[in-house]
Amino acid sequence: MLREIRRCYCSSKINMNICIQFGCCFLSDRCGEDPNQKVIHGVINSFVHVEQYKKKFPLKFYQEVFEGPFLTKTGEYYKQEASNLLQESTCSQYMEKVLGRLKDEEVRCRKYLHPSSYAKVIHECQQRMVADHLQFLHGECQNIIRQEKRDDMANMYTLLRAVSSGLPHMIQEIQVHIHDEGLRATSNLSQENMPTQFVESVLEVHSKFVQLINTVLNGDQHFMSALDKVLLHFNTVYKGTRISPPYQLHHLAKYCDNLLKKSAKGMTENEVEDKLTSFITVFKYIDDKDVFQKFYARMLAKRLIHGLSLSMDSEEAMINKLKQACGYEFTSKLHRMYTDMSVSTDLNNKFNNFIKTQETVVDLGISFQIYVLQAGAWPLTHVPSSTFAIPQELEKSVQMVSCPGQEQSFLHVLRAEHVKMNYLCKPYVAVVTTYQMAVLLAFNNSETVSYKELQDSTQMNEKELQKTIKSLLDVKMISHDSQKEEIEAESTFSLIMSFTSKRTKFKITTSMQKDTPQELEQTRSAVDEDRKMYLQAAIVRIMKARKVLRHNALIQEVINQSKARFNPSISMIKKCIEVLIDKQYIERSQSSADEYSYVA
Repeated sequence: MLREIRRCYCSSKINMNICIQFGCCFLSDRCGEDPNQKVIHGVINSFVHVEQYKKKFPLKFYQEVFEGPFLTKTGEYYKQEASNLLQESTCSQYMEKVLGRLKDEEVRCRKYLHPSSYAKVIHECQQRMVADHLQFLHGECQNIIRQEKRDDMANMYTLLRAVSSGLPHMIQEIQVHIHDEGLRATSNLSQENMPTQFVESVLEVHSKFVQLINTVLNGDQHFMSALDKVLLHFNTVYKGTRISPPYQLHHLAKYCDNLLKKSAKGMTENEVEDKLTSFITVFKYIDDKDVFQKFYARMLAKRLIHGLSLSMDSEEAMINKLKQACGYEFTSKLHRMYTDMSVSTDLNNKFNNFIKTQETVVDLGISFQIYVLQAGAWPLTHVPSSTFAIPQELEKSVQMVSCPGQEQSFLHVLRAEHVKMNYLCKPYVAVVTTYQMAVLLAFNNSETVSYKELQDSTQMNEKELQKTIKSLLDVKMISHDSQKEEIEAESTFSLIMSFTSKRTKFKITTSMQKDTPQELEQTRSAVDEDRKMYLQAAIVRIMKARKVLRHNALIQEVINQSKARFNPSISMIKKCIEVLIDKQYIERSQSSADEYSYVA
């Protein structure tokens, strides 16, 4: 006991003297002078060795006699140093000087102190020079980020990440900046080629900030998460632009459509592949992937049916990319569409071989190709139905491919026919729909045909017939006897014998091959119906597994199951629950109105 009292008394006296001496030594070192390193290091080591024999707290003497007072003095020194630097420096200069001081202090610690003190000393420096001045640093943070001063951003990040509550403000400022850059990039797009501009603008923003975060902010996942957070709300982040949902998703699908068409000029298949791979980066951030899927499926159908695809390999590669991003269920119909085209090619080859091997020569009078499509896979429910009398020139081929006993629907409006125009000075081949061909064939026997004669020969309904005639009037293949734009029952039409075209083979575009506002609305309606069925199926699956579940728990589970495809609204889930109660799949529990039971 007496020894301990004596040691404490001695320690107190030593403490005071040591602090004074070592304070002077460290101050001189901080001022650039060179104190006797060997002596200082030896004395400090002697403090460490005093109680090294103890199993518990062997550094207690070192910490009490030297480390504690030294940390206090260090804090006082750097508090004053920070105050001096702030008065004479800009924020940029202050950060550079603070980082320099911290680096020097770290070297100084390794020269003189026990390793257990390194982190404590640096922490004290950071507290006095960074944590005590967070308000100043945070105040300058916005300006540095908005101007993208990369060196200053890197210095700010290095300083703020070392102190408590330092980074959140910078993360928030980065997130706001990404948001604003996204708005800027997508707010001045021209109507011409908007899908490509839109997607590539977003990709440019994403690429820019990924590179900035990786190189300037050390790839910090907090900032990556901030970038993801902005892009995950892709539809709402850009609601201030002229592009609004579901048109954004239509633009994304249209971007892919433009790349995958034969008309994608100036790009090799490898370049197209690279752009589609980059597109998946944007696609992963989409909330309503089911809306995109609807638009993409319709555009894919048009490419495949009208032979507009750049290549079938590119189509398959894109479907596989979507599958990797969203799973098999998302692309199952797209795969079936692709498979149908491959199967149809084989069927056509077999049919042609069959015709050639017949003992009796079969002359169809035309060469043709037919696509056999699965009704459940193709988004063709929007195709208008119309009565139609197949032209005599096609009757034999249609009869040859018909299968009695099987349900078949011929989608004549989607067919493409190649019609050779022999009545002109120069030979032309027009790519037309079956409806357009039927109207043109009516002129085989006469240069002038009445509207009534066209109705009788085609058996088309009035709306479809008028639309078909108008498409031929627009390209000036036929003329109208009246100056009025409206087609009337008494109207007559004549072939224009002086018709010319820059191309010997040309296509007459129809409304079925164009994107229309009505199609966008039809897609939105189809998505809503699909969502209702998906939610009902999810509710039944959950209730079948759980048997009994409270209202809020059921809604949360439905949201969790659905969020990979879309973000369901609470109101839609509630409506689906009511529908299932009416259908007697589930019922309200008798013991609680807030609880549901599965009806076996």
